[in-house]
Amino acid sequence: MEFAALRVLELAPGETYAHACGDREWIVLPLAGACVVRCTEPHPRPPAPSGPEVFELRGRESVFSGVSDFAYLPRDGQAVIGSAAGGKFALVGARCERILPARYGPARSVPVEIRGAGQCTRQVNNFAAAGVFDCDRLIAVEVLTPGGNWSSYPPHKHDEFHPGHESRLEEVYYFEIAPHRGGPGAGPGGGAGDGGDTPGLGYQRVTPSPAGKTDILTEVRTGDAVLIPDGWHGPSIAAPGHDMYYLNVMAGPPGQPREWLIRDHPDHAWIRDTWSGQDADPRLPFYRAEDETQ
Repeated sequence: MEFAALRVLELAPGETYAHACGDREWIVLPLAGACVVRCTEPHPRPPAPSGPEVFELRGRESVFSGVSDFAYLPRDGQAVIGSAAGGKFALVGARCERILPARYGPARSVPVEIRGAGQCTRQVNNFAAAGVFDCDRLIAVEVLTPGGNWSSYPPHKHDEFHPGHESRLEEVYYFEIAPHRGGPGAGPGGGAGDGGDTPGLGYQRVTPSPAGKTDILTEVRTGDAVLIPDGWHGPSIAAPGHDMYYLNVMAGPPGQPREWLIRDHPDHAWIRDTWSGQDADPRLPFYRAEDETQ
């Protein structure tokens, strides 16, 4: 991957991680737990701070429990991420040119969108979408798909730059799959307190496009990532009984606008026309940004 980047940190209680931003801009996004991010900017803006910028991220219990706040780290900056209680944290990055200021992104400012209808309904948390949060090259969103639904559908691509019609963007999908509550050993009726949980799984498809040869059909579980330098991507399939989360990290080359413009696969684009006659899945939204208190 030339432009987009992802790192996932699992910090033990009291552990810290030193991060050099290099030639990329980054966002620190809690997946589970809270953390403190201390960022030293390469060129402090007047009035110059007396020390590093400090961002206390409240985070969340899990990716299925709420929208999270986050912290933006500039190119050429230095950061230290620490968690008193431990947790899991994503660093999403993009090679960039401009140095923007380090700053805090509150959970309450994240637009939550419902896309699709019927069994193609999914929830999108647009925390770093183009036009929502200012970055130089980075675009990042979270998608939550109820068990049994198809997401990233119809298959689409953004691997060629056609001004006003399609962006050229690499993409990383990072997955977490909810377990089925009440798996083997569960008592009558299942449920959270009745026994074990069955680990979750899903599937991801990527097919070759005129711009590339990426061809993937893979099972995905919590912690898996799929790299998509090119190709028609979708569907992302959530197995029945297992809600699916994925974090999308996108970035493209310099010289084009920072925007998400896609082309639907011509064999499957018709599915969009069916949504106007269907209701959205009543299981969504899982939560809303305004439910958060940050």
